[in-house]
Amino acid sequence: MQLKLKLSVAVALAAVAGLASAQDAVVKIGHVAPMSGSQAHYGTDNANGVRMAIEDLNAQNVVIGGKKIKFEIVAEDDAADPKQGTAVAQKLCDAKVAGVVGHLNSGTTIPASKIYNDCGIPHITGAATNPNLTKPGYKTTYRIIANDNALGAGLAFYAADAMKLKRIAVIDDRTAYGQGVAEVFARTAKTKGIQIVDEQYTTDKATDFMAILTAIKSKNPDGIFYGGMDAQAGTMLRQMDQLGMSSVKFFGGDGICTTEIIKIASGAKSLDGVVCAEGGSSLGKMPGGLAWKARYDAKYPGQFQIYSPYTYDATFVLVDAMKRANSTDPKVYIPKLIETNFKGVTTTISFEPNGELKNPSMTLSVYKDGKKIALN
Repeated sequence: MQLKLKLSVAVALAAVAGLASAQDAVVKIGHVAPMSGSQAHYGTDNANGVRMAIEDLNAQNVVIGGKKIKFEIVAEDDAADPKQGTAVAQKLCDAKVAGVVGHLNSGTTIPASKIYNDCGIPHITGAATNPNLTKPGYKTTYRIIANDNALGAGLAFYAADAMKLKRIAVIDDRTAYGQGVAEVFARTAKTKGIQIVDEQYTTDKATDFMAILTAIKSKNPDGIFYGGMDAQAGTMLRQMDQLGMSSVKFFGGDGICTTEIIKIASGAKSLDGVVCAEGGSSLGKMPGGLAWKARYDAKYPGQFQIYSPYTYDATFVLVDAMKRANSTDPKVYIPKLIETNFKGVTTTISFEPNGELKNPSMTLSVYKDGKKIALN
């Protein structure tokens, strides 16, 4: 009799466990960034932010629509290539992910945004900064970082007002990001009385800038603005040293504002003249920045670059909208995204009607003794 009772209890417990597991639901969140090539360190950092968020969310035992939710990341590589970016976006649409965090580059995010809009999946970028991203007015597109209008203009104001520079050359890598931020810088610099003495172009794959820099040197600039990423900027700094241009100030947006540029510049004296801008507050001024960074470093030693706090917050913003809608169905929770008022690691996140972050901040940084230091 006692054995039968024990068996009955075991069967009942198994049934309850089976019912509970049947009520659990897996919700997939996509992430896209360059996971290969010269920008893979950015992509790894961004993916780490999403993974941390998903681990933290799963530890909360989130219940939506009466089901306990298990979140999973679906990470894809767009290799910073617009064609691959749209292909990956379609792949995520076909996989019916509940939302996407990404992409990293404006050149991949802008064309991918139409794919996500057409298939009804929201995406939030914490890295792509070209203002054109939000111009179509898609209800599926959101950005939680300052755009290039803030970054390019902020650097131009600093060059003119704080550094009193008069002659600046501009280089961009012809990507949507690089060209966009360079155009804003040049336009704003001119209004501040700075003469743009030369405009040169390269690519996001280039490694030899000697001809460009030699042409610029002949114009005797006191500063260079580069619209592009750190792989090219760091190499450029080394080649500026070789040409005796170490005293020329060097400006750039968030694409160069990394710790990786220190390694790439490899001891170049020109690194001491770098001033870069990134959207958002410095880690020390973010509401949860330092505590979050300590946890990040424990999980991913030496991998932090720039954007992982934003991809972390972007993941939470998607889930916050799901919670408020009591649904993981994009059709149901998308309308809740525009109503977001989420206290994140980076800031309190709320959106303008076009999906831009309300009240974005910006941080200027320099490099001293091989370390990145925030100016504000």
